[in-house]
Amino acid sequence: MQNTHRPFKLSTISQVISMICLSLSAVQPALAQSTKQPTDLGTIGATTAAGAYRPDEAAKNTASSIAPTQASLQATQPQSIITREFIDLYAAPTADYSRIVNFAPGLSGSGGANGPGLSETKTIIRGFSDDQTNVTFDGIPFGDTNNPAHHSTAYFPASIIGGAVVERGPGNASNMGYATFGGSINLFSKKPSEIPVTSVFGTVGSWNTRLIGMSYESGRLANWGDATLQLNYQKLESDGYLSNSPIRSDNFTLKFERPVGDASLMTVYTSINSNKYFQPDSNKGATFAQVAAFGKNFQLTSVPNTMNFSENNFTTKDTDFSYLRLRTDWGNDWNTDNQLYSYAYNNQTTSTTSPTGDNASFPIRTSSLTRATIVGDIPGIDKQNKYRVWGDIFKATKKIEAGLLRAGVWLEKSVSDRHQYDIDLTTGLYSRSETAVNANFLPGTNRPIDSVLFDQQSSITTKQPFAEFEWAVGKNTTVTPGLKYVSINRSATAAVQQTSRELNANASVDYTATLPFLTVNHKLNPGLSVYGQYAQGIQIPDLNTFYIANPGKNSTDPQKSTNYQLGIVGKSDRMTWDADIYRIEFTNKLVSNGLAGVDAAFVNIGGATYQGIEAQMAYVVGGGFSAYVNGSINDAKNSATGLQISAAPDVTAALGGLYGSGPWAGSLIYKYVGAVRQKDFDSTKGPIAGQPYYDYYQTAGYGTVDLGIAYTIKNAGSFGKAVKLQLNVFNLLDNQATTAITTGKTVAFDTYVYQPARSFQVSLKADF
Repeated sequence: MQNTHRPFKLSTISQVISMICLSLSAVQPALAQSTKQPTDLGTIGATTAAGAYRPDEAAKNTASSIAPTQASLQATQPQSIITREFIDLYAAPTADYSRIVNFAPGLSGSGGANGPGLSETKTIIRGFSDDQTNVTFDGIPFGDTNNPAHHSTAYFPASIIGGAVVERGPGNASNMGYATFGGSINLFSKKPSEIPVTSVFGTVGSWNTRLIGMSYESGRLANWGDATLQLNYQKLESDGYLSNSPIRSDNFTLKFERPVGDASLMTVYTSINSNKYFQPDSNKGATFAQVAAFGKNFQLTSVPNTMNFSENNFTTKDTDFSYLRLRTDWGNDWNTDNQLYSYAYNNQTTSTTSPTGDNASFPIRTSSLTRATIVGDIPGIDKQNKYRVWGDIFKATKKIEAGLLRAGVWLEKSVSDRHQYDIDLTTGLYSRSETAVNANFLPGTNRPIDSVLFDQQSSITTKQPFAEFEWAVGKNTTVTPGLKYVSINRSATAAVQQTSRELNANASVDYTATLPFLTVNHKLNPGLSVYGQYAQGIQIPDLNTFYIANPGKNSTDPQKSTNYQLGIVGKSDRMTWDADIYRIEFTNKLVSNGLAGVDAAFVNIGGATYQGIEAQMAYVVGGGFSAYVNGSINDAKNSATGLQISAAPDVTAALGGLYGSGPWAGSLIYKYVGAVRQKDFDSTKGPIAGQPYYDYYQTAGYGTVDLGIAYTIKNAGSFGKAVKLQLNVFNLLDNQATTAITTGKTVAFDTYVYQPARSFQVSLKADF
């Protein structure tokens, strides 16, 4: 196959470097040799004191030092802290963030059908879908602008993630994002090294997978005001588990920190990512007929002039993510933390319209717009989803005798440009139905209007001020009330609007909400604490609510969740453990009123109730061995039907053993996801006579076992300061269970996604 991988844009890198140089020159006069550091106010977006790294006082070989996931004694909601050390051993070097966090209690997902980190996945928390949850990086929320969904491989590969904190709840008032609704996955950059280290690393594995990279840690640079510089570059290539579905990606990351004056710390961060992968736009798996003929890994073929030809189904994605952060200690117990940031996403997709083969009469095809039967070549689409986001998060704290007052504001603006056009993939020309309804062209182009599914520009403007007070009621008790005001404006203009097909559409809707918070943490003794939380979260309405004649008729109340949670956390040298119970009331569910034309609108009705129990524990057995277990029992019922909602597993669990002694380290972890309903239908008439939809479209519980073994040689002479050799085996028992089902026109065209087969990766890393 011809390698058409798009290289890095040198102009983009030059712009980033120029921005950094300007930032450095601007603060150069204020630099001093003082080693005083400003007070760190805590990463915005994560619960205070959660942290992404083990505390410095965590002694080696204690439960806190080895636990794959654990909660903090200062926690005010259920959480799982995941450290860089465990990521190094457990996660595939090719992994994305979703695989790193997936073994935490209550989490499930669609899985990486193409192999570990070789295709996008969606993480689900307690049954809340990906677009109902928050994902942040160093406190900055990010996600799509049509709905707050996330692309797990688009920004941050595993090699640049320093740790993660999964928060199963809306957090405090200072937690920012468009979907604090169902919880947050908070990712963190790597902590700077105190000493200089240059590392080279590489991985080879199943399906011709190979990864190479290099990282640099400057250590403390005395001649640059005690600054630190981190650089990381990696290149990943793989043929993938799915047939004819290769992936190529590059990532370059820079992080620079430097004291400014004697009381401030400046951080400059940028990450640039470029991906190309081959898959149909729908990417919903294969039909039973395709699986029977070609196997569970069927996706594309190498046969030209067919719907499933790989060169007719590919996507390129270019992204960047940058911020400038300044933390300052002003004296008199006043501190500020400000992050100015920008990130961008550019998805360009070419795909056939029917990779499942439901167009059996090919080359006679059906227009995706008018559904009129026409004669043509390979039918396809040209799809774009492109946006740029700018924002600023400001937080100030004042310490007083009674506690800590925290206040601030989140401001953000995004602009998006989306389109989807019908194209003839044989000729490369724009196509339209022979029974064209509109003979005109898209203004300024030669594209027939009837070949345009949509051509749309949209924007979001957000203002979210907040205030909270961490009240020290007693020596061992804190009570934190808080309040956040949410003001969001979403607007869209479209030469051709999606779904409604309205020409020259314009709409703007404001959404507001006032969200209260109250948390309590009480330390019973130095190793035992309890907590409680009452908190409300929101989810911004989807852009699809604009695909009607008059979006001004829509409800302006965002979807909300009210969370009630209680938990307990225990820690000792031998064991770290925690457990919680929760009840979440999801209200204001936004759905279509079912009407057409000018009467169509999206209105708030009903919702769902989520409740359950969760726990996680790590125990030091001795002799280098440790045990780990977690689990959850989840009940998520639709308020109207009383049925378990789609995507919500009834249980999740993990069980594992860990070993660390001398140069050897290892982990063997089993993750289980219970039965999941794939559809929310409540009809008693299913695709099989007498069998309801909600029984037929359900996947059984399944599990997977992953093995990691590492051997590290320190002081390896001419081979470096340390050399690490690692073996990872994924899906050790080769369980290829069904993980997702998507309905087609008929049962014959339903599609299925399976766990990828057993695979391995061998990695080598040398530090110099």
